Amino acid sequence: MPGMRGFSRAAIALALTAGASGAAPPLPVHEGGRVIRHGDGSVEFGWPATYFESRFHGTGVSVTLDSASERMRLLIDGAEKALFIQPGPVSMTMAGLKLGDHLVRLEKLTESQTGGGRFFGFTPTADGTPLPAPVHARAIEFVGDSYTVGYGDLSVSRTCTSQEVHDRTDSQQAFGPLLARRLGADYRVIAYSGFGIVRNYAGGAPGSNLPTLFARLKPDDAGQLDAPDDNWRPQLIVVNLGTNDFSTPLHAGEKWPDAAALQADYRASYVDFARRLRAGSPQATLILMGSDAFFGAVEQVAATLNRDGGRPVLTLHFGDLELTGCNYHPSLKDQAGLAASLESLIAQHPAIWGSAQP
Repeated sequence: MPGMRGFSRAAIALALTAGASGAAPPLPVHEGGRVIRHGDGSVEFGWPATYFESRFHGTGVSVTLDSASERMRLLIDGAEKALFIQPGPVSMTMAGLKLGDHLVRLEKLTESQTGGGRFFGFTPTADGTPLPAPVHARAIEFVGDSYTVGYGDLSVSRTCTSQEVHDRTDSQQAFGPLLARRLGADYRVIAYSGFGIVRNYAGGAPGSNLPTLFARLKPDDAGQLDAPDDNWRPQLIVVNLGTNDFSTPLHAGEKWPDAAALQADYRASYVDFARRLRAGSPQATLILMGSDAFFGAVEQVAATLNRDGGRPVLTLHFGDLELTGCNYHPSLKDQAGLAASLESLIAQHPAIWGSAQP
């Protein structure tokens, strides 16, 4: 039923009431990503590649959500069952499954720098019973820009309108989620197209950058900040930031007098940001990625951090991308190659995982 959407906000209210009445208890949910919790049990989300997973025994399941502009995919046992692409609320039931244990998953495909969506939950059909939500022994956090978002990765043309960028982005096929699924890991993606460590694409939005957004539960909500979460302890944090800092020349009015000053600010600010990441997740190993344009600076940042002691900071150089996605961004082939390069590096450092088993 690709492209299917539900009926009305009244339908959402009815679904919630039915779940509360005891006809079928809502399923326990594993949340893959940052969310804002609401008193009615729903959760609001905005960062790329957020996902929700539940398990149940039965023959059917209902999903209830609302989104103004997000493209969302519903999967059962790994197979796509619906693609929600129209704005508005959804309340729908997938019935007729073979009686047994099933995994249901709702995943966000698009980037929402503003807005986002709201998830109300999964409910089994009358013959169903909840099972414990999935548990992942491994966890990875991905921090970055449009490359990490998966910006325009479905496109077969480099020329895209803003709407086409939206429609041709599948963050679940970006290198981070690809890698995490290969490794059986939970994941979070904290990424924002066009932003860098100290400078954004073409010098835009001065005074704001990815480190200033990092603590937010949603990219556009400065009043809702992430808090320490014992349920989120990544063993690995992968950072890819620098393309936007250096991909366009400085212009009059920017605060750096020359490229050398920008490089120095980038290195110092990156060290500060990485120390902040390490302080929040001291158990995690950092991998810092970089292309030819800024990998030298990334290596210097890693060297400074490694002098601090603690878990080693690793680096990954990447290049030779075909960049045939929207506006010269990584294609699906490029994203798969980046995931493979990371996987190879990680395999050389099995201590990253400690005792965690996939």
